[in-house]
Formats: sequence, C-alpha cells, structure tokens
Amino acid sequence: MNREEIRVAVENELHETFGIERERLLPEADLYTDLDIDSIDAIDLLVKLQKLTGKRIQPEAFKSVRKLGDVIEVLDGLVNGSAR
Repeated sequence: MNREEIRVAVENELHETFGIERERLLPEADLYTDLDIDSIDAIDLLVKLQKLTGKRIQPEAFKSVRKLGDVIEVLDGLVNGSAR
C-alpha cells in the first residue's frame, strides 16, 4: 500500500465504522476533539488498522498520535518502512 492508499483506507474506515462525515476527515483533524474518537474507539480503530495492513501495530506507536495525518504517517512507516 502506498501512502495515498493508506489515507483512503483510513478515511473509509473512520467514515464506515464511526459515521464521521468525509469532509471532516482532514490530515490536521484531531482524533479526539475534532473527530470525537474516544479511547474505546481508538482501540477499535487500532484493531481495524491491523487487519487492514496485515501488520501488528504496537500501542506505543500510537501514543503520540493526535491527528489523522499522524495515523497515516505511522501506518505508512509500518507498511513501507519509512521512519516516523
């Protein structure tokens, strides 16, 4: 998966799973304040992203994630080997 495919997949997951309107899914959107993701939702998202990528995602990798763009960057690093 390239970075664009990751972005589209993450946005689709957020829209389909949490009902977040697509126009709110901007890279600078804060997961917690702008997209209303709570800690339980974050865990659910993490599980879905693991299935999407086929990679095990360590919770520590997401400790500093706050914005949608951060999620995409971490996944890109995991899938494509680029460092965050």
